Amino acid sequence: MPDGSEMHVKQDLKTVPMLNAFVHDLDMDDLVKNFTEGMMLTLHVDMIMKLQQDQEFYGILDQFDVVTCDSQIMYFATKFLGTPVRQRVSGSDYFPKFYMHHKDNPDMTLFMMGGKPGVAELAASNVNEKVGREFIVGTYAPSFDFEDKPDEIEDMIAQVNASGATALLVGLGGGRQEKFIIKHRDRMPGVKLWLPLGGTIDYESGTFDRPPAWITEAGFEWLYRLIKEPRARFHRYVVHEPPFLWAVLKQKLGLYRDPFAKG
Repeated sequence: MPDGSEMHVKQDLKTVPMLNAFVHDLDMDDLVKNFTEGMMLTLHVDMIMKLQQDQEFYGILDQFDVVTCDSQIMYFATKFLGTPVRQRVSGSDYFPKFYMHHKDNPDMTLFMMGGKPGVAELAASNVNEKVGREFIVGTYAPSFDFEDKPDEIEDMIAQVNASGATALLVGLGGGRQEKFIIKHRDRMPGVKLWLPLGGTIDYESGTFDRPPAWITEAGFEWLYRLIKEPRARFHRYVVHEPPFLWAVLKQKLGLYRDPFAKG
């Protein structure tokens, strides 16, 4: 990604098909340095399986400027399919590199939306201490059913705008966070960079430890998380993982069919 191409990064990236979605073949360091405006989506197995059933989510996928391969299993799958990407680019790896890259850039400030009450505040405190300035300028922990509460949505948007943040991290769960961004981004004109990064808030708060690097690189981060949080992770890793592998095999054999394809 050349410098100065922030808003046109999609045209500069190779697109790698993955079931009825895609990921971009990109380099983490280039992404951190050059992607300062636009919308990112970090695609993992749980999300790609939601894309097999959620037509609304499917319909907004191509509006995102950058779609990263946020899963070691998916990274292995791109190799199996003969279209390997350069590297796994997970949100939890990207975010620390992002805020340290911008530590001395006063034009980059961030609002953190998501997490349980108190967790985002803890994450913000940790990040700001590392950066050495007020990089995260506001936090908000929405209620679980915030989509059904128009007044709360108004409050969320108002707080983002009042903060003056130029970037918004949204951690509302795969699919929900992306829909929120697409639906409401025009009402937050000061935000230039949109980062739906799911569980990154928990990692930055220190309330959930990341596994050792060798576990992630071997493709067993899912097992580590499942052992740590069996109830929260069961559906994502036990229900969705095997059907994903089966669907990838069908794609390899030319038997996969997009459930939302016309005709």
